[in-house]
Formats: sequence, C-alpha cells, structure tokens
Amino acid sequence: MSEARTNTPDKTGADAVRAPRTVSHDLPVSPEFERFMADAWEPSPLPGDLRLTAADVTPARRARLSARFPGERLVVPAGELRVRSNDCDHRFRPHSAYAWLTGLTGEEQAGHVLVLEPDGPHRHEAVLYVRPRSPRADGGFYRDRRYGEFWVGRRPDLAEAERMTGIRCARLDGLGALPPGRDASTDGELAAALSELRLVKDAWEVAQLQQAVDHTAAGFEDVVRALPRALRHPRGERWIEGVFGLRARAEGNGTGYETIAASGAHACVLHWIRNDGPLDARELLLLDAGVETDTLYTADITRTLPLSGRYSPVQRQVYELVLAAQDAGIAALRPGARFREFHRAAMRVIAEGLAEWGVLKSPEGDFHRRYTLCSSGHMLGLDVHDCAQARVDAYLDGVLEEGQVLTVEPGLYLQPDDETLPPELRGIGVRVEDDLVITAEGARLMSGALPRTPDGVEEWMGNLMEG
Repeated sequence: MSEARTNTPDKTGADAVRAPRTVSHDLPVSPEFERFMADAWEPSPLPGDLRLTAADVTPARRARLSARFPGERLVVPAGELRVRSNDCDHRFRPHSAYAWLTGLTGEEQAGHVLVLEPDGPHRHEAVLYVRPRSPRADGGFYRDRRYGEFWVGRRPDLAEAERMTGIRCARLDGLGALPPGRDASTDGELAAALSELRLVKDAWEVAQLQQAVDHTAAGFEDVVRALPRALRHPRGERWIEGVFGLRARAEGNGTGYETIAASGAHACVLHWIRNDGPLDARELLLLDAGVETDTLYTADITRTLPLSGRYSPVQRQVYELVLAAQDAGIAALRPGARFREFHRAAMRVIAEGLAEWGVLKSPEGDFHRRYTLCSSGHMLGLDVHDCAQARVDAYLDGVLEEGQVLTVEPGLYLQPDDETLPPELRGIGVRVEDDLVITAEGARLMSGALPRTPDGVEEWMGNLMEG
C-alpha cells in the first residue's frame, strides 16, 4: 500500500498557480494560440447540493482533536505527489489523518493542508488551504501536466470545496504567511493523538468497512472463478492479482494494499507481492487482499485455497491447526480484554499443535515463533495497519473497546528449507484472516460471507468453479 507521507507545505503547488509544469517534449505555445485558448469557455460549476457523505461526522472528529491541543495551531497536510519515473507521478492518496478530519479522499487533494486555528482557549476554527481552479485566462489549465485540469481533471473551486466539506477554504498560496504550528508530519505527539482518536470507529466508519469487506468477498469469488484460466498462465499469481484488482477498481478506490497472491512455497514469504510465479494444482494459494472504498476504508482478508479445489491430507492438517488458532483468537475478543490476549490465545493453540506433531519438544517457550513469525492481527480502518502511530499503552498494551475494528490472522509458514520439519510439511504456508468489530457482547465477524472451514472452502470453490 502506498500513502503519501512527505507532508511539507506545497511550494511546487503554489508555484504551479503561476508557472505551469511542462516538460521538454511539450509543444511551444504561440501568443495567438494562448489568446485563442483563453476565450469562449462557458461556466462549469459543480452541482450546488454537492456534499461529502462524511461531512456530518467530521466536525465531531475535529472537536475531539481540538480538545487535545487547546490554544495551539494544528497543521494536517494531505501529502505531496511523488515521482514514479521522470515526469510521471504515483497515483495520489491523501494521508489518512487528513481524510479522517476532512472527508476529502480524491487525488486532487495533493498538496492541500488542513489547519486548525485557535479560536479562543478551548476551540479551533478549521481552514482548508487548497489549490484553486486554474482560470481559463491562465494557460496552466491546459499546459500544466501536474495540476492542469485538462491533464488531471476538474477540481472544486474554493466555494465548492466549502459546500462539500462545511470547512472554510482559502488559497493554498496563502499558507506560507501563517505562523508555524504543530505539523502532523513531523510532530510525534500530534501524530500519536490522530492515531489514537481513530482507534474506536463510529457507526459511519463501521458501515464503510463493511462495504469494503463485502466488495472484497466478491473479489475472492472472482478469483476462484478465474482459477482454471490462471492455472494455465505462466504467471498465474499475477493473473490472480489482476482479477482481484479489477474488482477493487470497479467497486472502490483500488486495493487497500498490494495484493499477496502466493502459491506454493511463496506463501511462506509473509509479504509476497512479486506475484510472478505459476500456479500448480497440487499446491495451495494464499490470497491476502482487500478492497479500499472511495472513502479510503479498507478490508484485509486472507484465505488459503487448494488450487485443485480439494485439500490434500497434509494441507488440511496444517489448515485445521491455523483455523483452530484463529477460533481461539476470535473467542478472546471482547470489550475490556487486553489487545495482546487474542494473539496469545492463538499462539497457545499453534504451539500445542506443533508439539503434538513432534515439530516442537514442548509447547513452552517461544520456539513456535520460528514457524509463525508475526503477530496475529492488527487494527483496521483507513489504513490496513491502522492507528500505527498510537502510543503502546493506548494500542498494543491497551484494552479492546466497543467499536474497534481489527483482524485476526494467525498463520503457519513452514519454510521449504527448514530441516526441523518433516519433508511433507516443508513449503506449506497457511494464513486465515478475518475482519471483526468489537461489540458489547464480544465481536461480530464482518467477513463471514467467505467460508473458513476446509469443508466449507471446498464446497464454495466447487460451486464457483463449476459455474
């Protein structure tokens, strides 16, 4: 997943209002053509009732942040464009804190900045500093490759942005006249506060996450239907990645992170995103993928599928141990439980299972970590690893609260060259990952539309592949 993090004031953007960004192979513009291009354009306002779906919930979020920093100027940049190659930029995604506070999520937000101005000792006024539209008398609208509307599309003017967000808007090039303040890109305390405020999701956020989960489930179905063709392709992993990516772009903003489509021993690489291998019907496919909604909330689901449609006895043995660990982790989720407890519950099952297999002499100690490697879950939201800058005592050493959304994802990664393993186990990687929201009673499985048991997976795959 890619998220802009260099959140300095947009000098390039401010300059671009005056001087279009061009490249060496752009055609010259004659004075006559410049005059011609500046004439005969009719007004093209956005609809007068345009309003972001998040505009009703963002004021309360800003008020909570304001209460943490009374009397201080707070600066929350959207982030900057980043060059992919020469004069081509990566697709832009606003910083999650900016999106959470404003509701703005589009690519046109590059360089924009939210400032919370102290307005008395106990409150702030929000001001958005945005790049205005290029007037048709200014050649930037057709010459500027980075910000010109003929190149990258229409963006709201200041009045339209105010209607969309309910936030007062000002020109971006006026940002430099402000006194300095706390900047979320450099101030660790502000960054931590922004993460911690997002730990508990409101009802609107939970609904967005459920939408992301539902689209992701549809993408997994697409993948299973595509398996016969993917098995014939020399880079079947990449075929799978592309099939899921189509669903993600058609239904949302794209994938919430780089899709992991890992077959065979590639599944033992935790973040395998090369996805350049063939598929073998005798092996498993570990698919870890999530659709990101247009509001930038992402799902994060993993299923480990038998490419033949049926698990072999040893594959089923590994899968069932991982599933039992996940069941134990899910059972530990409830308000007031320590965040770390669900991981410990899952790892107890893994260690005991490895000892029963004879891989470990005893379930005691941490020797099981050789085969499972990482934590069994994380917070989920605007980022796939959400709220990552929260302080340890608020997150890892904290307690679960109603409204938090998280993943439970134990796994076994039995490396192909690991001599502590019997040959039949080597090269098998299994992870089962689901998304859950903490409720008053415990936790609700958001991704229950996808089967988890080996029998359920086989039946589901059989129905889809036959269809």
